Amino acid sequence: MIRRIRVTYHLKIDPAHREAAERVHAVHADYCPVARSISGCIDITTSLVMEEVE
Repeated sequence: MIRRIRVTYHLKIDPAHREAAERVHAVHADYCPVARSISGCIDITTSLVMEEVE
């Protein structure tokens, strides 16, 4: 039985877009059909790792 899913997103990102990426990460699960269908049954946690590119 699956009890939890942990996801780590790795992004290479322009520093100018860092805040936007953080905002999107904060709400993306609310709009993901898969996350919405299993929420309540399976604990989903995500983290965001950003590497700045020039």
